[in-house]
Amino acid sequence: VQLQASGGGLVQAGGSLRLSCAISGSTLSIIPIGWYRQAPGKQRELVAGISSGGSTNYADSVKGRFTISRDNGKNTVYLQMNSLNSEDTAVYYCRGVQYGMEYWGKGTLVTVSS
Repeated sequence: VQLQASGGGLVQAGGSLRLSCAISGSTLSIIPIGWYRQAPGKQRELVAGISSGGSTNYADSVKGRFTISRDNGKNTVYLQMNSLNSEDTAVYYCRGVQYGMEYWGKGTLVTVSS
């Protein structure tokens, strides 16, 4: 199973970005996916997750601003990020779990300028 995150970049505060996590080597519909982020000097934290059944959960800091979704036909999970602020600056990673094993994609950098 391989995960590939993309879509990061530089955006002004208040702007939006959409991250994508493309999954290969397995069927997305059976894999729960989480988006994590790690800011400089901080621990990696869960931002949003989506189960194989489509249930979602969010960190309090992003509720109402971020939306996680999945397109099983494209084997891709998205993270729509709106109203970005400087505290959202981080490297974002996607993670999948299948049969007790976890898989991480390489991160994509999001930089929010004030």
